Amino acid sequence: MTGEYFKLALLCALGLLLIIASVTDLRSRIISNRLNLGIAALAPLWWIASGLPVWPGMALQVGVALVVFALFATLFAMGCMGGGDVKLLGALALWFPWAAMLSMLMVMALIGGVVTIITVAHHRMTRTLGQPQIPYGIAISVAALWLIGERYLNHFA
Repeated sequence: MTGEYFKLALLCALGLLLIIASVTDLRSRIISNRLNLGIAALAPLWWIASGLPVWPGMALQVGVALVVFALFATLFAMGCMGGGDVKLLGALALWFPWAAMLSMLMVMALIGGVVTIITVAHHRMTRTLGQPQIPYGIAISVAALWLIGERYLNHFA
Protein backbone atom coordinates (compact mmCIF):
# COMPACT_ATOMS: atom_id res chain seq x y z
CA MET A 1 0.00 0.00 0.00
CA THR A 2 2.91 2.36 0.71
CA GLY A 3 4.06 1.87 -2.89
CA GLU A 4 0.70 3.08 -4.20
CA TYR A 5 0.96 6.24 -2.10
CA PHE A 6 4.46 6.84 -3.43
CA LYS A 7 3.23 6.41 -7.01
CA LEU A 8 0.37 8.82 -6.31
CA ALA A 9 2.82 11.33 -4.82
CA LEU A 10 4.99 11.07 -7.95
CA LEU A 11 1.96 11.66 -10.20
CA CYS A 12 0.95 14.64 -8.07
CA ALA A 13 4.47 16.04 -8.35
CA LEU A 14 4.35 15.54 -12.13
CA GLY A 15 0.96 17.24 -12.26
CA LEU A 16 2.25 20.21 -10.28
CA LEU A 17 5.29 20.54 -12.55
CA LEU A 18 3.01 20.43 -15.61
CA ILE A 19 0.83 23.20 -14.20
CA ILE A 20 3.94 25.28 -13.53
CA ALA A 21 5.11 24.62 -17.11
CA SER A 22 1.77 25.86 -18.46
CA VAL A 23 1.74 29.00 -16.36
CA THR A 24 5.34 29.96 -17.10
CA ASP A 25 4.90 29.25 -20.82
CA LEU A 26 1.77 31.40 -20.92
CA ARG A 27 3.43 34.26 -19.03
CA SER A 28 6.90 34.30 -20.58
CA ARG A 29 6.86 31.77 -23.44
CA ILE A 30 9.65 29.89 -21.66
CA ILE A 31 9.69 26.42 -20.08
CA SER A 32 12.80 26.27 -17.93
CA ASN A 33 15.46 23.62 -18.28
CA ARG A 34 15.26 23.00 -14.52
CA LEU A 35 11.57 22.19 -14.79
CA ASN A 36 12.16 19.77 -17.67
CA LEU A 37 15.09 18.22 -15.82
CA GLY A 38 12.92 17.77 -12.73
CA ILE A 39 10.27 15.95 -14.77
CA ALA A 40 12.91 13.74 -16.36
CA ALA A 41 14.65 13.07 -13.03
CA LEU A 42 11.42 11.85 -11.40
CA ALA A 43 10.77 9.30 -14.18
CA PRO A 44 13.24 6.65 -12.88
CA LEU A 45 11.53 6.82 -9.48
CA TRP A 46 8.24 6.22 -11.30
CA TRP A 47 9.75 3.23 -13.11
CA ILE A 48 10.98 1.69 -9.87
CA ALA A 49 7.71 2.36 -8.04
CA SER A 50 5.78 0.83 -10.96
CA GLY A 51 7.97 -2.29 -10.95
CA LEU A 52 9.27 -1.68 -14.46
CA PRO A 53 12.11 -4.10 -15.27
CA VAL A 54 15.42 -2.67 -16.42
CA TRP A 55 15.24 -4.75 -19.58
CA PRO A 56 13.25 -4.23 -21.70
CA GLY A 57 10.99 -1.85 -19.71
CA MET A 58 13.31 0.98 -18.69
CA ALA A 59 15.38 0.64 -21.86
CA LEU A 60 12.20 0.96 -23.94
CA GLN A 61 11.18 4.12 -22.05
CA VAL A 62 14.54 5.71 -22.77
CA GLY A 63 14.22 4.66 -26.42
CA VAL A 64 10.75 6.18 -26.72
CA ALA A 65 12.03 9.40 -25.15
CA LEU A 66 14.93 9.56 -27.60
CA VAL A 67 12.63 9.02 -30.59
CA VAL A 68 10.15 11.66 -29.35
CA PHE A 69 12.96 14.10 -28.64
CA ALA A 70 14.55 13.53 -32.07
CA LEU A 71 11.22 13.94 -33.88
CA PHE A 72 10.36 17.19 -32.15
CA ALA A 73 13.95 18.48 -32.25
CA THR A 74 13.59 18.22 -36.03
CA LEU A 75 10.47 20.39 -35.80
CA PHE A 76 12.44 22.80 -33.61
CA ALA A 77 15.18 22.97 -36.25
CA MET A 78 12.51 23.83 -38.82
CA GLY A 79 11.26 26.66 -36.58
CA CYS A 80 7.96 24.93 -35.77
CA MET A 81 8.44 24.45 -32.01
CA GLY A 82 10.26 25.98 -29.10
CA GLY A 83 13.18 24.30 -27.40
CA GLY A 84 11.44 24.10 -24.03
CA ASP A 85 8.47 22.36 -25.64
CA VAL A 86 10.78 19.77 -27.22
CA LYS A 87 12.54 19.10 -23.92
CA LEU A 88 9.21 18.85 -22.09
CA LEU A 89 7.97 16.26 -24.58
CA GLY A 90 11.18 14.28 -24.26
CA ALA A 91 10.94 14.34 -20.46
CA LEU A 92 7.29 13.25 -20.54
CA ALA A 93 8.11 10.39 -22.89
CA LEU A 94 10.14 8.92 -20.04
CA TRP A 95 6.94 8.58 -18.02
CA PHE A 96 4.45 7.07 -20.44
CA PRO A 97 4.46 3.84 -22.47
CA TRP A 98 4.67 4.38 -26.23
CA ALA A 99 0.95 3.72 -26.86
CA ALA A 100 -0.07 6.19 -24.15
CA MET A 101 2.46 8.66 -25.54
CA LEU A 102 0.82 8.42 -28.98
CA SER A 103 -2.57 9.15 -27.39
CA MET A 104 -1.07 12.10 -25.56
CA LEU A 105 0.40 13.46 -28.79
CA MET A 106 -3.00 13.26 -30.50
CA VAL A 107 -4.71 15.12 -27.66
CA MET A 108 -1.81 17.61 -27.61
CA ALA A 109 -2.29 18.31 -31.31
CA LEU A 110 -6.01 19.01 -30.86
CA ILE A 111 -5.48 21.26 -27.85
CA GLY A 112 -2.52 22.89 -29.60
CA GLY A 113 -4.79 23.83 -32.49
CA VAL A 114 -7.16 25.58 -30.10
CA VAL A 115 -4.28 27.32 -28.30
CA THR A 116 -2.89 28.45 -31.67
CA ILE A 117 -6.24 29.85 -32.85
CA ILE A 118 -6.75 31.74 -29.59
CA THR A 119 -3.18 33.09 -29.63
CA VAL A 120 -3.38 34.24 -33.26
CA ALA A 121 -6.79 35.84 -32.69
CA HIS A 122 -5.48 37.69 -29.62
CA HIS A 123 -2.37 38.74 -31.55
CA ARG A 124 -4.48 40.21 -34.34
CA MET A 125 -7.02 41.87 -32.04
CA THR A 126 -4.27 43.62 -30.10
CA ARG A 127 -2.47 44.45 -33.37
CA THR A 128 0.83 43.28 -31.97
CA LEU A 129 3.75 43.47 -34.37
CA GLY A 130 5.70 40.38 -35.44
CA GLN A 131 4.77 36.73 -35.42
CA PRO A 132 2.73 35.41 -32.49
CA GLN A 133 4.57 33.06 -30.13
CA ILE A 134 2.36 30.08 -29.40
CA PRO A 135 2.52 28.86 -25.77
CA TYR A 136 2.46 25.21 -26.85
CA GLY A 137 3.55 24.10 -23.38
CA ILE A 138 -0.09 24.58 -22.39
CA ALA A 139 -1.22 21.98 -24.93
CA ILE A 140 1.56 19.59 -23.92
CA SER A 141 0.80 19.96 -20.21
CA VAL A 142 -2.97 19.65 -20.55
CA ALA A 143 -2.59 16.55 -22.74
CA ALA A 144 -0.25 14.96 -20.18
CA LEU A 145 -2.62 15.86 -17.34
CA TRP A 146 -5.46 14.32 -19.36
CA LEU A 147 -3.42 11.14 -19.74
CA ILE A 148 -2.67 10.99 -16.02
CA GLY A 149 -6.32 11.62 -15.14
CA GLU A 150 -7.63 9.13 -17.68
CA ARG A 151 -5.86 6.26 -15.92
CA TYR A 152 -7.79 7.00 -12.76
CA LEU A 153 -11.12 8.06 -14.26
CA ASN A 154 -11.36 4.87 -16.35
CA HIS A 155 -11.40 2.83 -13.14
CA PHE A 156 -14.94 4.09 -12.59
CA ALA A 157 -16.21 3.19 -16.08
